[in-house]
Amino acid sequence: MVDATSIHPAIDRGVPTTRHDFKGGTLHCHCAADQVEVKIGAQVAHNHACGCTKCWKPKGALFSMVAVVPRDAVSVTANEQKLSVVDSNAVIQRHACKDCGVHMYGRIENRDHPFYGLDFIHPELFSEPGWAAPEFAAFVSSIIEAGAPPEQMDSVRSTLKQKGLEPYDCLSPPLMDAIATHTAKASGTLRH
Repeated sequence: MVDATSIHPAIDRGVPTTRHDFKGGTLHCHCAADQVEVKIGAQVAHNHACGCTKCWKPKGALFSMVAVVPRDAVSVTANEQKLSVVDSNAVIQRHACKDCGVHMYGRIENRDHPFYGLDFIHPELFSEPGWAAPEFAAFVSSIIEAGAPPEQMDSVRSTLKQKGLEPYDCLSPPLMDAIATHTAKASGTLRH
């Protein structure tokens, strides 16, 4: 049986404190040697617990932790040859270490996508503290697809709320509004 109170190691220990002067740092994969290293030159935005089945999750976690940073703030600085795209057909091209499996960053290549220009990262991989704390939980129902028992969903949602993470079965309202605005502008419905 899944422990519905164990959301993600970084969240279970208490939602991390945001440092407003945090301007980025270094992500490392989990390899013991020759780690993939990715420099991030910005504070993260829209950090959240994600229950989808595509995102990398630490062992035993029900959710991943995912945030975005500007694409131009991401650079691979060590062992790039170890990276491989997990699913080339996915909207988000998740670049993972071939040895340990950790997803280092995800990139959207479709210029027409509402989130083009933002890369997805797992902020708990930072060596430095201070990245923006998670704000909500997305795709909560999707943890069932990964094996969580449906009868534990009330407990999962309750635990998320206790941690200050509003559970959604899609994205947060501001992100859904951003997608709808992008779509409306692209179709000509909204001309601002």
